[in-house]
Amino acid sequence: MKKYTVIFIVILIASISSVKAINYTSMTRIETNSSKDSLRLAELDYFWTELSRTVNKGDFEGYKAAYHDDAVVIFASGKNKVSLPISTALANWKQGFSDTKAGKTSDSVEFRFSQRINDGSTAHETGIFHFKSIDSNGKVRGNSLVHFEMLLVKRNDVWIGLMEYQKSEATEKDWASLE
Repeated sequence: MKKYTVIFIVILIASISSVKAINYTSMTRIETNSSKDSLRLAELDYFWTELSRTVNKGDFEGYKAAYHDDAVVIFASGKNKVSLPISTALANWKQGFSDTKAGKTSDSVEFRFSQRINDGSTAHETGIFHFKSIDSNGKVRGNSLVHFEMLLVKRNDVWIGLMEYQKSEATEKDWASLE
């Protein structure tokens, strides 16, 4: 057991230490900090985990707090393409949160990513989300796979959404490809 613990600690330390490389064309040192990258991805993963939690629990205020007050939501997958302020979208979604919180429905959302571009204060996340809504009788009220993009900023050490772009419907094959 001690042997495995030591190996685990060595791997952990190696994975969070800074990586140094040399650009052989200019012979200059390049520093990348994998621990900062790992921390940033962990923070963004937490954002998505928390967003899922708010949907699963019907926590409207928590969901609302995940977005900047001036955020925009774009719906481009349906017949009527529209761009809305987050406040309008939230007003439309509030009843669903209330129904989930009251146990009238069971809503869930999962996220998978095809591209994640970020730095210390901005992020652009691309992927698919899977939203499911089941009523108290077990009847599926909604089951959507949607290609999306999210633009986020980090304010006061918290990631918040500025823009959610629901691009198009996704297939089960698309979803499985991001596993």
